Amino acid sequence: MASIFTKIVNGEIPCYKLAEDDKHLAFLDINPLAKGHALAIPKKETDYIFSMDDNELAELMVFAKKVGKAIEKVVPCKRMGVTVIGLEVPHTHIHLIPINSIYDMDFKQPKLKFTHEELEALRQEIAEHFSQKKI
Repeated sequence: MASIFTKIVNGEIPCYKLAEDDKHLAFLDINPLAKGHALAIPKKETDYIFSMDDNELAELMVFAKKVGKAIEKVVPCKRMGVTVIGLEVPHTHIHLIPINSIYDMDFKQPKLKFTHEELEALRQEIAEHFSQKKI
């Protein structure tokens, strides 16, 4: 059965898309730890990040870096936190989380809530930075 992320890639489930190329997709996390928390995924469904071949993994990381740089242009933060947990959805994904301290990446924290309008405005601004190569 297709993962929720494959359904997003296929357009069966909507998302707040930040960036896309022929092999990857990035979108805002709908249960974010921080404003701008995003996920970068390969379009090809692979359960475990270390099951990817080296070139696929390298390309995903370069894509994630570009997305992270675009987020940093919009969301003030000290660093872009990067984590791969891989247990909650059987589809490789990299969390990109704007952080100011290590505690900002504690997944036990309550998730933030934003309106559709807030998420869409944030999406547009990040997507613009990504597409204009302002990174």
